[in-house]
Amino acid sequence: MRTEMSSIKQTRLNSILDEATKLLIEKPNASMNEIADSAGIGIATLHRYVESREQLMIYLGLRAIEVVNETMRGIPMDEEHYENYIPMLIEALIPLGDKLHFIAHDSTINYNEEIIGADQKLREPVLHIIGLLQQKGYFRHDVDKNWIVNVLYSLLFLAWQQVVSGDIARKSAAALVVDTFYHGFKTP
Repeated sequence: MRTEMSSIKQTRLNSILDEATKLLIEKPNASMNEIADSAGIGIATLHRYVESREQLMIYLGLRAIEVVNETMRGIPMDEEHYENYIPMLIEALIPLGDKLHFIAHDSTINYNEEIIGADQKLREPVLHIIGLLQQKGYFRHDVDKNWIVNVLYSLLFLAWQQVVSGDIARKSAAALVVDTFYHGFKTP
């Protein structure tokens, strides 16, 4: 979908997309002018990078998937100790909660075939590990793996949101998400 561009221009576009993601999480109906202001550029400059809001939203979805994928590639997938994958994933993805929220909840990108395919590929290793954890009794067998992953994405976004607002400490966020994900709110 994206056209080839120089690395400098790509870096600048990524910066614009990251700023737009932050703004659109807070204000989903932000105008293109507001998005340009948030990115510290003029509207004409924004339109040099994206032709329309629809194209911007597609680029935002692809950027979110790219950033999350880069992060996930750094998490070892050890088949012998697969139970360690989810806590490491949670630790790595909390800072990307805005990206996960955008991927999972922005309806404007849910019908783009390129984004749907990239998102499915992104979810494959997590779904695989969830399946292994279901086999070992960590999670119920009668719950769809996709539901479990969607709950995880929602918890990650909520933790990111709470860290950003100062309601929970960054250092304790991952442990809180892991505990909530595996145990819910029942007393020990």
